Amino acid sequence: MISIGDMSRRSRVKVPTIRYYEQMGLIGAPERSQGNQRRYEKSDLERLMFIKHGRDLGLTIDAIRELLDLSGHPERPCQNADRIAAAHLASVREKIASLRKLEAELERIATHCGGSTVSDCYVIRALAHHELCADEHDRVI
Repeated sequence: MISIGDMSRRSRVKVPTIRYYEQMGLIGAPERSQGNQRRYEKSDLERLMFIKHGRDLGLTIDAIRELLDLSGHPERPCQNADRIAAAHLASVREKIASLRKLEAELERIATHCGGSTVSDCYVIRALAHHELCADEHDRVI
């Protein structure tokens, strides 16, 4: 049996996050000791590591929930797992494209400034007047 503190150390997932995953139903409610401490099985640690890896890759809780469900049925075809991964990949690629546009605009603004005082600063003017930007850009994340 594994304590919640040990689960946290082994997985590098904070204790409140482990409790949150329990509340979300991603991890089953563990057995309790006589002192009412949570006691996990090795399979719970493996499941937590699966969840953590999915979160590290940026997958949503819903996507992870669906992938966990799929992992419990090894006889099923993997097309749904492929679909989830492909959709997330497309989302990541969109964010990367947006970040590249943002990088280019920030570089343009940062290197365009030739003023010596804030009153002549192009950075300040560009932030105050969006029309000075070369491209449309939105917050990415």
